[in-house]
Amino acid sequence: MEFKAAVFAAAVVAVILSSPSPALAQKKSPPAPAAVSLPPSPAPAPAPHYVDLAELLSVAGPFHTFLNYLEKTNVIETFQSQANKTDEGVTIFVPKDSAFAAIKKSTFSNLTGDQLKTLLLYHAFPRFYSLAEFKNLSALNPVNTFAGSPYTLNLTDDMGSIYVQSMWSKPKISSSVYATDPVAVYALNKVLLPMQIFSKDPPLAPAPAPAPESGASDLAPSPAAGKAGAGSAKAASTSAAYGVGVSVVDGLVLAAAASLMLLW
Repeated sequence: MEFKAAVFAAAVVAVILSSPSPALAQKKSPPAPAAVSLPPSPAPAPAPHYVDLAELLSVAGPFHTFLNYLEKTNVIETFQSQANKTDEGVTIFVPKDSAFAAIKKSTFSNLTGDQLKTLLLYHAFPRFYSLAEFKNLSALNPVNTFAGSPYTLNLTDDMGSIYVQSMWSKPKISSSVYATDPVAVYALNKVLLPMQIFSKDPPLAPAPAPAPESGASDLAPSPAAGKAGAGSAKAASTSAAYGVGVSVVDGLVLAAAASLMLLW
């Protein structure tokens, strides 16, 4: 009996020792996975920079007349949209204010809205061209403008000077206002005049009246002063003649009186 009790007790102890405790079970649980550090997300690309054509033309030049026409016909929006397409760009030939002033005002005021819009589009290429590219571009004459295939221009490179030829004018590019891809703006000293709009060479503006000469001498006699001087001289001459006549008469009277005294 005691032997069975001892065996049972030994069996209980063995069971207790063989079963894991809660603490040991926690120690044997798998470790939590380590946190993975992700690389920082890339910064967003900066927004593309667009050239504000209206602002550019308002501070350069002066190109006020051309800019006013662009805004009046909304062609400025067409050019701006093209300028924002960096894969194509735009090239604009801008006449100075003096170029418009040299032509009779009625030449432009008599144009219809569509004709004026076409004339403005005629002053641009729907692609960016640097000055260096014009030499090769001249081999492709005539070159289509923004106005379409009937409205073309001929480019000429004369020893580095670039000429833009239309039907009735052939101005030289006088300066580069802005030339960074995708926008090129070049100044002209004449307006481009296509044959499709102008059947003959437009008349020039009348020459301004010459300004009055300044700095005339104050000592120069006026016509009135000349007349007054002539009158004074005539009066002085008459007075002198009268004085001589009186002197002669007085002399004769005195001579006669002396003769009478001798006879007396």
